[in-house]
Amino acid sequence: MIQKYVFSVQSSDKSMRLDTFLSSNEIFSSRSQVQNIIKKSQVFVNGKNEKGSYKIKNDDEITVLLSDDFSVIIEPEDIKLDIVYEDENMIVVNKPKGMLTHPTAKETTGTLVNALLYKYGYEELSDINGVMRPGIVHRLDRNTSGLIMVVKNNPSHEFIANQIKNKTAKRQYIAIVHGNFEEETGIINFPIGRNPAKPEKMAVITDGKPAITHYKVLESFKGYSYIELTLETGRTHQIRVHMSYINHPIVNDSLYNKIPFKVKTTEQVLEAYKLEFTSLNVNDIIRLEIKPDNDIEKVLRFLRSGKN
Repeated sequence: MIQKYVFSVQSSDKSMRLDTFLSSNEIFSSRSQVQNIIKKSQVFVNGKNEKGSYKIKNDDEITVLLSDDFSVIIEPEDIKLDIVYEDENMIVVNKPKGMLTHPTAKETTGTLVNALLYKYGYEELSDINGVMRPGIVHRLDRNTSGLIMVVKNNPSHEFIANQIKNKTAKRQYIAIVHGNFEEETGIINFPIGRNPAKPEKMAVITDGKPAITHYKVLESFKGYSYIELTLETGRTHQIRVHMSYINHPIVNDSLYNKIPFKVKTTEQVLEAYKLEFTSLNVNDIIRLEIKPDNDIEKVLRFLRSGKN
């Protein structure tokens, strides 16, 4: 069986090498792996084979055909799930820090998907996003804890995806960041795209995708702020990139913040703590909220002690 993957080039990705663009995607484990499938004529740009050095253009359609021997085998694993909500069409899980949302070519165990497959199996999860992401309609970074929606069937997947697209599903986060704000509330509106110099990172760039983040200060300390963030869009690393760009990087975010902090945590002090959405065939609006995770509690105790 052949697996087909299609990628659309956005303006923020244009002028990247074809092999660099593909190797930055989680499906592949390395550039050499990508170069190998390009040599085997398994990669098409607008229906035509191109070399790895080809500079991709805005609106290029890249198609990759992968045979079964390339496919990643995802095994069910008996990993405990913290289920916050469940009905016949979907569940909401409180994902812990350190857990990938779904497997990649490099990591195939210990993910949320492995745990979901053990409890539900492929037959009870939507397949719209393919075998690597059964049930996954949105994602959280590995070291961002909190609420994530999982769908059990394709109609539910489309129903939730449309709420995210139309901004009727409300997703809110809490974080601790460096610095203090002049205004208690604000909107960060800067486009985000892949960092052309470092493909593993995202950045604010002129021709990136629109990205809007709302913030509200919950508590202020000397040199730090405890804030609530609401996503209007859902770009990769959006909150982390936006906060770093406005000089309020998230505490202990090693990718976007190089400022040392006295309290050690499991990476960025950021949690998806509130969700508001509707579920298929459920009339009422569902509102969920969880408590701050251990890292946020630990940093708050330190800051409230005044020892910083």
